Amino acid sequence: MRAGKYSMEPSQPSTTQPRDVSLRRRFLSLPTLLSFAVAAVLLALLFTRFDLDWQTTWGTIRSINIWMYLAAMAVYFASFWFRGLRWQLLARNTGAVGDDAGDNESHVPSALKSSQFILIGWFVNSVMWLRLGDAYRAYLFAQESKGSFSWSLGTILAERIADIATMLVVLVAGIALFTITNEGKTANLLLSAVLVIGGLCLALLLAMRYYGQRLARLLPRRLETAYNRFQQGTLGSFKRLPLVFLLGLMAWSLEIGRLYLVVSALGLDAPVALITIVALGHALLTTVPTPGGVGVVEPGIIGLLLISLERSDAVSVTLVDRSITYLSVILVGGIIFLIMQVASKRANGRLETAISAIKPGS
Repeated sequence: MRAGKYSMEPSQPSTTQPRDVSLRRRFLSLPTLLSFAVAAVLLALLFTRFDLDWQTTWGTIRSINIWMYLAAMAVYFASFWFRGLRWQLLARNTGAVGDDAGDNESHVPSALKSSQFILIGWFVNSVMWLRLGDAYRAYLFAQESKGSFSWSLGTILAERIADIATMLVVLVAGIALFTITNEGKTANLLLSAVLVIGGLCLALLLAMRYYGQRLARLLPRRLETAYNRFQQGTLGSFKRLPLVFLLGLMAWSLEIGRLYLVVSALGLDAPVALITIVALGHALLTTVPTPGGVGVVEPGIIGLLLISLERSDAVSVTLVDRSITYLSVILVGGIIFLIMQVASKRANGRLETAISAIKPGS
């Protein structure tokens, strides 16, 4: 019997999840090493095209208030907890995987674990092309919850749509606070971009809601089942929306706070409204499928900061901020990734030992 519109049941990961992806080998593969080379070339082209006073730029960076810089980093990583809590809430909203209701076979990962998965996903996005980290964290989430990969991927799509909605509200507020001058056209471009992306997300949701099931029946049975779970993970997530929005707002407030602390740490001054616009612009630009958005994020941030700052100051802020949003993600996310890999290996080793111990004749 075909699955009902919203009555999808969780399945074991083996049916729809990808096999265990050996990212450890891919991190040191030729494509990954080439991605860093390309990123380095893009950055070199970026900074050679700008007529910069490097002495002034490095002087500003050297004068940084290290305590405020560390506070900016702490605020940034605190945002992952709110993102993890929101992801956990979205997954529980679907009702497709047992949580604390006594189901010991399947459960939604804790907020801390969900936060770690997000950070690992961002780490993978920072070192690999095509934002493969989103698929990898969906895999980790499905494996931990014993749900399906397609259901987990659907919750990530719901998370992205919730982000777009929150960004739209915050960006409108930022532009409203921003002085209406000729420079405001740049902010309006960002607003237009968010509106277009938001419109596409809304169209996708409506198409899934009204036509998804009909189109799914045209697919082979296995693909239809995977799509049904994906749709459940997406559409089923949109419950308790005020709390979902509040958690997203907290995460984005911390992102804005990070950039504000970076600017302050360098002894510079920029309007809070502009900092809001730049922080959201940074998030939009990181969706470009280069490793960590390198080569695209930097000129975008510099261009926005030039509205209020001198060129050398704008570059200083960009370099320091990217040391947090890019380099520290690779460092911290990489450490967590390696720890999880080692723990997984040990757990598998213990399981194999236990199985061999109970085999007849062993």
